[in-house]
Order: sequence, then structure tokens, then C-alpha cells
Amino acid sequence: MKKILLFIIVFLFSSKSFALITVDITRGNLNPLPVAVSPISSDKNTNNALEKELDIKNLGLEISKVIENNLKTTGLFNPLNKDAFLQKPDIAHVKPRFEDWSLIKAQALITGKVELNDKKLRVEFRLWDVLAGKEMLALAFTTVPKNWRRVGHIITDKVYERLTGEKGYFDTRIIYVAEEGPKTKRIKKLAIMDQDGFNTKYLTLGNELVLTPRFNPTNQMVTYLSYFKNLPRVYLLDIETGIQEVVGDFPGMTFAPRFSPDGKKIIMSFAKDGNSDIYTMDLENRIVEKITNHPAIDTSPSYSPNGKYVTFNSDRSGYQQIYVMKSDGSKVRRISFGKGLYGTPVWSPRGDLIAFTKLHKGKFYIGVMRTDGKGERLLTENYYQEAPSWSPNGRVLIFYRETKSDDKGEGFTAKLWSIDLTGYNERLVNTETDASDPSWSSLLSN
Repeated sequence: MKKILLFIIVFLFSSKSFALITVDITRGNLNPLPVAVSPISSDKNTNNALEKELDIKNLGLEISKVIENNLKTTGLFNPLNKDAFLQKPDIAHVKPRFEDWSLIKAQALITGKVELNDKKLRVEFRLWDVLAGKEMLALAFTTVPKNWRRVGHIITDKVYERLTGEKGYFDTRIIYVAEEGPKTKRIKKLAIMDQDGFNTKYLTLGNELVLTPRFNPTNQMVTYLSYFKNLPRVYLLDIETGIQEVVGDFPGMTFAPRFSPDGKKIIMSFAKDGNSDIYTMDLENRIVEKITNHPAIDTSPSYSPNGKYVTFNSDRSGYQQIYVMKSDGSKVRRISFGKGLYGTPVWSPRGDLIAFTKLHKGKFYIGVMRTDGKGERLLTENYYQEAPSWSPNGRVLIFYRETKSDDKGEGFTAKLWSIDLTGYNERLVNTETDASDPSWSSLLSN
């Protein structure tokens, strides 16, 4: 993978103390951890130099806002009001007065400082256990100044991992279909943004209909479906260079192409001779292989993280249900047996769950089940919602939801939403336009 932006990461020194604070990520946001995010300090000269390049008044404060917002959206942390802070940021970074932070009920403290040298940005941060009065983590990052928001995301990932024991998901991007116009004449473009809704970039012009964009494992390439003169085409697009190529022209309907975990194949459903089956295409030699052969409609395939299995939905039992098979198409077995119709199954990057859309009694649900179909849990319901996509740590789902925008039911809007596996932390994801078909990247800083 081409590195999007250069980072140099330095461990200032490793702390051998074991933290007293831990965050249970399986319980929801009943008791979010009180955390103080101190503004990252910087000297006056640094701020003046950065103002000219970045057009912001206080870089340290802006980075701390990114960290604070990221932590808050998880539902696991409660960032405390900065007006209550008793210690100055520069002093707190060197040696916190833990009694001052305990007084405002903080259990964890994040401090830092920022410097600009030779047009390189250096950001240092520390994570402190206020209850134990000890440092938990210390890191420094060197990068280009315009990369300051990513620094905030990477710091959040490190804090999240230290406090929860699992990888974060903040230094990531989301690709989606940006939509504008009336429902009968929607203009749809491919768009990409940071996971918090900033740095939106449009990748297509909207001249042709685009659907179901999906990242490859390195986040460098995207596969998507587009219609050229009413013919469906599967495209590959290099996000950084903007170069795109047609993978193939298909005379019938093609649905939802996705990459294999190693990025060497695309799997998709393809309607041929009046029947929809699942096919793979080897991207190196463009050989197409049919892996299901059934008179029913087989669609929406998704690989397991190890590439050995595929989940898909099919109406071969009479109603649309979720199935799992080996990646060569053998040993097909049905795993969903609840009431309603199941669709758009997506395997978790952790390998333990499959997310899905369910339609039952006129309502749409986003849910998860184990890979054997047991333990089904419905996380959210609405009048219309679908297309779940996993965060790289397998703890959060992003999806899109359509709603009526007036009392008469004549208006229409489509927005991205996210929810975690507890089902408690549902939130709207900000986008510049209406949005659908989201896909979450893996961590950029891996």
C-alpha cells in the first residue's frame, strides 16, 4: 500500500505500570469513563507559523477537540468540560497534579504538546491514570502540518487500545454514495471522507449511476458498480491517483462486488440467463469462476476474514435467508431461521459475527448473529435501512437509513448512521449530502 501520509512514531518511554482503569466495551454506555483531554500545548511561535499554513488559531486545542469528539462518539467515554480544568496544559503535560484532576472526577488524563520544526509537525502525547497517579502511555508523532487531524485520530486509537485492550477505528475512512436531487432523479457520486465526516472528497462526477463501493484490504483500491449506457460495469478505482479501470462488462445485472481478504479476487452476484448466481473474478488473469449453481437467487456475498468461507443470501428455501459455504462453493448451509427476510450479510473482521439486514412486518432491522446462526440480536429498527459495514475492530456498524422528510410522506432523505454491538450507541454520521451504501476502511496507520 502507498502510505497516504508519512508518519514517524516514537515511543518516548514505555511504562511498566499496569493501569487500574479498564473500559468494558461489551456493556454499552451506562457508565462512560470520565476522561480529561487537556488542550495540547504549543509555544507562541509555533502557533503563529501554523496559523499561516493551516488558518487556525490554536492547533493544540483543535487536535484535542478531534480526540475528545472521537472518544465521546464511542459512548464509552465522558470527556469532561475544559472550563473545569485547574491545571495549565503545558504544566500538566510535564507533571500532572493528580489531586486537581481527581477533584473534577477525571479517571484518565490526556496531555500533549506540539512543535513545528523545519516545516515538520511534531506532536507528543501522554495518557495518565489519575487514580493510580501513573503514566500509562507516551508517544510522539512527526508528520506534515496539514496532517494534524490524522494525528488526533491516531492518538485516539492509541488511547482506545490502551484503555479497552482492543484496536481503535478512528484513523479510518468511509467511502459511500453521495446523493442529491429528488428520489426519482437522484444524482449519485462516489465520495470518501474521514470516519468523523471531515475531509470529504468526491471521486466521480455523477454522470453515471454508481452503487456499492467497497475497499480492498490495503484501502488503496475501491471496487464499485456503475452503469454505462444502462449496462452494468464493475470498476476498480485507485483512490490516490484517480485512475480507474473496467473489470468487466456484464450483459445481465451485477450486484455488490467485494474484494477477497487478500485483495486478489472480486466476488459478486451476476444474473445470467434469468438466474442469479455468485461468481469470482481473479484480478490478475481476469478468469471468472461460477461458485453457486442453483435456480434460486443467490446474491450479496461476503468473505470470512481468513478467506475460507463466504456468506450470502438466497431464496432457495422459499424466502430470502442467509447461508454460509466454503469459498469454492461447497458445503452450503443455511444459518438464519428467524421470522422475516434476511439480506446483505457481512462477515465481521474479527470473524465471530455476521451482520445483516432483516425485513419483518414492514420494518427494517440491522442485526448480528454468530457464524452458525445462533445468538441473533437486532440492534436497530426503522422504516427503511440496510447495507451494514463493519469498523475494522468489529465493534461498530455503519449503515444507511432512508426517512420521510415531511408529514405527508412526500419528502425523502438518506443518511448514514452508526451503532455499536451493544445496541445503545446509535448516532447520525455527518455527510455533506444525502448518503448511502457506506463501506468502512481498515486502519490507515497499520
